[in-house]
Amino acid sequence: MNTDLSRFVTKYLTIVMTTLMSVSFVAFVSIPYSLGGHPGDVPDAPVSASLASTQQQA
Repeated sequence: MNTDLSRFVTKYLTIVMTTLMSVSFVAFVSIPYSLGGHPGDVPDAPVSASLASTQQQA
Protein backbone atom coordinates (compact mmCIF):
# COMPACT_ATOMS: atom_id res chain seq x y z
CA MET A 1 0.00 0.00 0.00
CA ASN A 2 1.23 3.48 -0.78
CA THR A 3 2.57 5.30 2.30
CA ASP A 4 0.40 8.35 1.62
CA LEU A 5 -2.69 6.17 1.36
CA SER A 6 -1.72 4.30 4.50
CA ARG A 7 -1.34 7.54 6.47
CA PHE A 8 -4.64 8.85 5.11
CA VAL A 9 -6.54 5.68 6.06
CA THR A 10 -4.96 5.64 9.50
CA LYS A 11 -5.82 9.29 10.11
CA TYR A 12 -9.36 8.82 8.74
CA LEU A 13 -10.07 5.76 10.90
CA THR A 14 -8.65 7.50 13.96
CA ILE A 15 -11.03 10.44 13.49
CA VAL A 16 -14.02 8.17 12.78
CA MET A 17 -13.39 5.97 15.82
CA THR A 18 -12.79 8.95 18.11
CA THR A 19 -16.04 10.52 16.99
CA LEU A 20 -17.91 7.23 17.40
CA MET A 21 -16.57 6.71 20.91
CA SER A 22 -17.42 10.29 21.92
CA VAL A 23 -20.99 10.04 20.64
CA SER A 24 -21.46 6.62 22.27
CA PHE A 25 -20.19 7.88 25.62
CA VAL A 26 -22.49 10.91 25.58
CA ALA A 27 -25.49 8.77 24.57
CA PHE A 28 -24.93 6.13 27.23
CA VAL A 29 -24.46 8.77 29.93
CA SER A 30 -27.12 11.32 28.99
CA ILE A 31 -30.03 8.98 28.13
CA PRO A 32 -30.14 7.22 31.54
CA TYR A 33 -29.64 10.58 33.26
CA SER A 34 -32.58 12.18 31.44
CA LEU A 35 -34.80 9.13 31.99
CA GLY A 36 -33.90 8.88 35.68
CA GLY A 37 -32.56 5.33 35.26
CA HIS A 38 -31.47 2.82 32.69
CA PRO A 39 -34.06 2.09 29.95
CA GLY A 40 -34.22 -1.63 30.83
CA ASP A 41 -34.62 -1.20 34.58
CA VAL A 42 -37.93 -1.91 36.26
CA PRO A 43 -39.09 1.30 37.96
CA ASP A 44 -39.68 1.24 41.71
CA ALA A 45 -43.34 1.25 42.70
CA PRO A 46 -44.21 4.58 44.29
CA VAL A 47 -45.50 4.39 47.85
CA SER A 48 -48.65 6.40 48.37
CA ALA A 49 -48.91 8.72 51.39
CA SER A 50 -51.92 6.88 52.83
CA LEU A 51 -50.09 3.55 52.71
CA ALA A 52 -47.03 5.04 54.39
CA SER A 53 -49.08 6.61 57.21
CA THR A 54 -50.96 3.31 57.77
CA GLN A 55 -47.68 1.45 58.15
CA GLN A 56 -46.38 3.99 60.68
CA GLN A 57 -49.50 3.73 62.86
CA ALA A 58 -49.36 -0.07 63.10
